[in-house]
Amino acid sequence: MNLTAPALPQRALAHSFGILGMLLLPLCAHAGRAYVSNEDGQSVSVLDTAKSEVIATVNVGKRPRGLKLSRDGKRLYVAVSGLPKCPPSQSDAECAKLKHDLTADGIAVIDTTTLKLTGLLKAGSDPEQFDLSKDGRRLFISNEDSGTVSVLDVHSGDVVGSIPVGAEPEGVRVTPNGRQIVVTSESANSISIIDSSTLKLLRTVPVGKRPRDTGITPDSTTAYVSGEADASLYKASLVAEAPASRLMQFRPQDRPMGVVLDSRRHRVYVSTGRGGTVAVVDLQGPKVVEEIAVGARPWGIALSHDGRTLYTANGSSNDVSVIDTNSLKVTHKIKVGSSPWGVVLAP
Repeated sequence: MNLTAPALPQRALAHSFGILGMLLLPLCAHAGRAYVSNEDGQSVSVLDTAKSEVIATVNVGKRPRGLKLSRDGKRLYVAVSGLPKCPPSQSDAECAKLKHDLTADGIAVIDTTTLKLTGLLKAGSDPEQFDLSKDGRRLFISNEDSGTVSVLDVHSGDVVGSIPVGAEPEGVRVTPNGRQIVVTSESANSISIIDSSTLKLLRTVPVGKRPRDTGITPDSTTAYVSGEADASLYKASLVAEAPASRLMQFRPQDRPMGVVLDSRRHRVYVSTGRGGTVAVVDLQGPKVVEEIAVGARPWGIALSHDGRTLYTANGSSNDVSVIDTNSLKVTHKIKVGSSPWGVVLAP
């Protein structure tokens, strides 16, 4: 008995592979991209990560800062704000007197295929950072000047909830299991832990001074929190009602900002703002194993999906540093727009 399948005609094979190629194209069309928000440039730089170069610039609106990709990578969400930028030398009282263009506040939406701005979702006052629900249907957005987190339905464009948290909320992270939202509050020196289903505040945990960002373990049990004002890294439980503990004290000149957890290497990477470095923390110590000089005032930070490359947005030097996580060396610097703030990588 001949068990060999009959050969397909060459034209049929070509047709079959053509269909397969069209089916696979949306899954890989934007692989190898990074997106960088330029706070003073009112734009997003689109980077080709293989070539380490800018391939496009998209104007998005005033003061773009936090940014996230939809789960399928087809839409880029960018927080924009009409609240003027205040220098560190300016007091909060003086800053509050500046005119706030409320019409500019929102979440800008970019189509990542056409790289065109498709809309502006209204999401409360002065949005800065945000994260997506696990199903991708909601955005949880920090409203810094009102001390709240807005909950936005991305399909309807409606704000479906507003959750009071500590003063000056900034960093927002949804736990990997999707059950909780962790929000840093700069002036309250705390993190707020919120139930993502009921939108109820579960508890508030004191951490270091002026917390900016968090990295959360894959099992959703622990958060690592940067403290800008006291050069600290805190460890906080998300499942037990226990006080947070100071895990690390950085150099006095460091101002810890963005946090990325590399669970495969048991590391935390922390951008240090005015310190001009990325601190590499070995969690098995814990200890700082390296401070990598990257550029002026690094803030946003992102780790490639294979864990081999780290990207930092360097606000004052207007560039992005590319770091090899094996050698812990900067391999490239890419010039982008004015005052790069955040960076996110395509899936």
